[in-house]
Amino acid sequence: MGDVANQLQASGGATSFIVCYAPTMITTNGVWQGDNPLDYSLPLFIVQILLVVVVTRTMGLLLKPIRQPRFVADIIGGLLLGPSVLGKIPNYLDVVFPTRSVAVIETMANLGLVYFIFLVGLEVDLAVVKHTGRRAWTIASAGTILPFAAAAVAFFVLRPELSKGTQPAAFLLFIGVSLSATAFAVLGRILAELKLLTSDLGRLAMSSAIIHDGCAWILLALAIAVEANRGSMLAPMGVIFSGVTFLFMGHLTVKPAVMWIMRHTPEGENVDDLYICIIITSVMVCGLAADALGMHAIFGAFALGLMIPNGPVGVAIIEKMEDYVTGFMLPLFFAINGLRVDTAAITDSHSAWLLVVIICIAAVAKAGSTVLVSMFYGMPARDGLSLGILLNTKGLIEMIVLHIGLDKKILDRQSFSVMVLMSLAFTALVTPLVTVVYKPARHFVSYKRRTIQRSKPDAELRMLACVHTTRNVPSIISLLEVSHPSKRSPIFVYALHLVELTGRESAAMLVVHEAHRRSENGHSHDHSDHDHGDHGRARNLNRMQAQSLQINHAFESYEQHAGGVSVQPLTAVSAYNTMHEDICNIAEDKRVALIILPFHKQQTVDGGMEVTNPGIRTVNQSVLEKAPCSIGILVDRGLGGTARIAAGQHAAHHIALLFFGGPDDREALAYAGRMAEHPGICLSVLRFVHGSEAVLGNGTPKQPADLVKDARVLNVITTERERELQLDDEYIKEFRLKNVSDASVVYSEKVVNNGEETVTVIRALDGLHDLYIVGRGHGRNSPLTAGLTDWSECPELGVIGDLLASSDFGATVSVLVVQQYTGGVSAGEGPCTPGDSPGNHNLVQQHFSRATNKGKTTSWAVP
Repeated sequence: MGDVANQLQASGGATSFIVCYAPTMITTNGVWQGDNPLDYSLPLFIVQILLVVVVTRTMGLLLKPIRQPRFVADIIGGLLLGPSVLGKIPNYLDVVFPTRSVAVIETMANLGLVYFIFLVGLEVDLAVVKHTGRRAWTIASAGTILPFAAAAVAFFVLRPELSKGTQPAAFLLFIGVSLSATAFAVLGRILAELKLLTSDLGRLAMSSAIIHDGCAWILLALAIAVEANRGSMLAPMGVIFSGVTFLFMGHLTVKPAVMWIMRHTPEGENVDDLYICIIITSVMVCGLAADALGMHAIFGAFALGLMIPNGPVGVAIIEKMEDYVTGFMLPLFFAINGLRVDTAAITDSHSAWLLVVIICIAAVAKAGSTVLVSMFYGMPARDGLSLGILLNTKGLIEMIVLHIGLDKKILDRQSFSVMVLMSLAFTALVTPLVTVVYKPARHFVSYKRRTIQRSKPDAELRMLACVHTTRNVPSIISLLEVSHPSKRSPIFVYALHLVELTGRESAAMLVVHEAHRRSENGHSHDHSDHDHGDHGRARNLNRMQAQSLQINHAFESYEQHAGGVSVQPLTAVSAYNTMHEDICNIAEDKRVALIILPFHKQQTVDGGMEVTNPGIRTVNQSVLEKAPCSIGILVDRGLGGTARIAAGQHAAHHIALLFFGGPDDREALAYAGRMAEHPGICLSVLRFVHGSEAVLGNGTPKQPADLVKDARVLNVITTERERELQLDDEYIKEFRLKNVSDASVVYSEKVVNNGEETVTVIRALDGLHDLYIVGRGHGRNSPLTAGLTDWSECPELGVIGDLLASSDFGATVSVLVVQQYTGGVSAGEGPCTPGDSPGNHNLVQQHFSRATNKGKTTSWAVP
């Protein structure tokens, strides 16, 4: 058996030997009967699958810190398991991968490939290719034609050394297709890891990659047709004619049938399992037909996927199959390609090096042509070179080409091994090379108004609203409504849809491309920004895309009906452990003053709080630590379900601000002060004062403003606590004077001595409020909250925010926890103090004079 295995490997994996086995050797009778499980087909196949999954997943974890795509891990895993590494161990291949098992595991790998290509066809939208733009078409065309031409010239010069025993035309076509292709899904993963997916460079790279993939499929079909020529032109002509007929007949039958299913599926209900089963079975039927017609089975599966129209049928199929196919069966195909690589088969070093030279020439031609075309369109040379490097990413399409070439004996084992290794090397080098070459220009300047407190009252307020699911949208929109957007002080909202980057690269990438297509159509506020909304048709390929469109439509509908609000939808595709980088970079890029983050828990029917996604909590904690501006975490407990408010209506929102002191509480008060200007808002400000700070030396109550007048405090500020008290008092005084004539703003103070009394006061608040605003108080060591930190479950909300959001808290009220940006300031900026903030000079004096001139007095409820 070992000799047979060696002969099989030397022949390139093509079976030309008779291997006999008993039909009863599928399952074992057990070790207690003296059977060796590895002598039976099913146990051996299970062991092989386990080895492939464990090794490839382990390699993925090891390569993750250096941001390598999963394709690299899968190929390396196959190399380790194959004859190149572990195959050097005596009897290893005979025991673990014997010749009798090769057909089984490769059949499973090819079946996984067929179904994956079917899913790709389902998710492909030809409108995306149509609207990619002239620049992407030109770059893709140059990146396909020039590498192919360079490889052809080099091939004809070196032909005697390379195409021994093969058809020269077929050999050239297969080599050219593999060298000119760009892996769309693998490139998307690399761009996401580099945080370039939603950048101009990333969108251009993905658009060009889509066109590259389309050209590669056409060239591959042509290469297979040419390979069918065995001395007569009848065979390739027959393949082409039958392929066109197959597509035409499929278009006439498949699309009407699926439309009939969609018409007979009530809206909101799941597609009948019988229909799904028929379509899944049809994948194998189309694959069989394509293979019988002289094409590969993947063409039949891909064509079927393209024929199925967008709708709930495609959604149901993708949701049922994608995790299994992309997470289990497709890596098996990559691993099999690695298993078929044998470095020992590279015996002719001269011809191997010539092939390496051709591959490098093609790669340089692709990068060089990309640079020239990019510079023609006005891109910097560095950006053009980075794009050229990105478009040399290899992956699925090249592995398919090489796999078919080896099976059809167009490529020998040496050429196959060299090209797989070079593809692996090129793809692995893309990330580090782009990191070195690409230096994006920081087209924004450092900005000062990183907080609401520092923002001018009559200037535009920029906010970044983060959304994970459609459930986050109503509460965010309600919060925007109460933020009092107006013509005098408008709000510009960047609605950022956060999409988790998982194994479903293709679906995530299409979300970005759909947004890019919308921006190309002109549905945007600013074409230089990230992704934009769409007022056009709603594609329903999968749940993620549908959700993205629903989110964009909701915000854009709000923009149309609200005054003083501008909304720009964005999309960020990233893993949860790095998603905070996208949020912080966009916040810095757009110069926003406040980031709104949804809480990782949502309210249940019984009023409790349940965790929806632990990854959201990780994102929130990282953003709190590294954000370039102020942050608000919104705990939604019905805020999105409250009535809409409009100017002139009665108060529809009752908001309570709990003030304990410190920069976070001052930022929360600044935000609440903006809300108080809305005619439909009733604001209650409750300040908590410690007993030792509320009593003068003679035993009479001390008003907070008296702290400012106290000579001991004015002359000598000995502790940080005293300095914070002074800043708090100044800002409270400013707030009171500003709202002196506003009856909808009620201010009161409570004297407490410890955390227990604080909780008692909070629990005694009336149940009219539908939103609590509180500062996070990070780093707070106040006697007002003494003893409460031991019971805190979510430190990211702070002590009081955690209390208000707890399921044990009696009232089910939404909570907004605010953290003020207190990081480094730019040159020319001073500390953020109420009396010296930009645009607010002498604000206290202005309001005092205005109130005095009107002859009005202040009426405050002070205990």
